[in-house]
Amino acid sequence: MWLFLAFLLVPLIEIALFIQVGGAIGLGWTLLVVVITAVLGTMLVRAQGMQALGQVKSSFSEMRDPSEALAHGAMILFSGALLLTPGFFTDAVGFALLVPAVRLAVFRWARSRIKVTTFSTHAGPKRQHPDIVDGEYTEVDPDRQEVRGPSGWTKH
Repeated sequence: MWLFLAFLLVPLIEIALFIQVGGAIGLGWTLLVVVITAVLGTMLVRAQGMQALGQVKSSFSEMRDPSEALAHGAMILFSGALLLTPGFFTDAVGFALLVPAVRLAVFRWARSRIKVTTFSTHAGPKRQHPDIVDGEYTEVDPDRQEVRGPSGWTKH
């Protein structure tokens, strides 16, 4: 239902704002403002997107939880889509999502409403004692070793 309301209300809000702004400053200036916000928004999204990508990479390399960095990256991507969409309301929401404090507030709000389950990639039971090594072996009788030629994988 929320998605339906968004698809219904956002275009109506945009049309109303275009009529109001166009009546106040004229059609040419209105179109120029829309183009300028799209260009400026693209530059800001690119810069912040690269920064967010660096944060994601560093969280992976430092074995930290990447969820916050990934959420910021997703919000920056979403803000880019909003800024490229012609309109004043979508531009306002898009520019708001480019503010780190706003993204952090949205992330905290979403995190409070979402249950996250973690997992571990540890395969197998933990050892009881650090000096114990579990393994298998086969005894090789030195008298029964057969002499073979090259394996074929190397050139001799």
